Amino acid sequence: MLFITVALLAMLTYKLGFAKKLPLLKSIVVYVLLVFGCFMLVIFAIGGLPIAEVLIITSIVLGIYRYRLHRERDAK
Repeated sequence: MLFITVALLAMLTYKLGFAKKLPLLKSIVVYVLLVFGCFMLVIFAIGGLPIAEVLIITSIVLGIYRYRLHRERDAK
């Protein structure tokens, strides 16, 4: 469960903050590599670091940023 949670939150954080428009195959490669990288994050989380909590906070902050940016662009 921890791995699935960390992987989904990492994908959400990537999508909100860093994702660019990529072709489908490149997007699949990026997400597969992201999932492989989550193994190390899970090891850190098992070791006691608050990885899932940090990813939740990061997703919230990036979501607020994206919402405000979208609202500002609509105002222009």
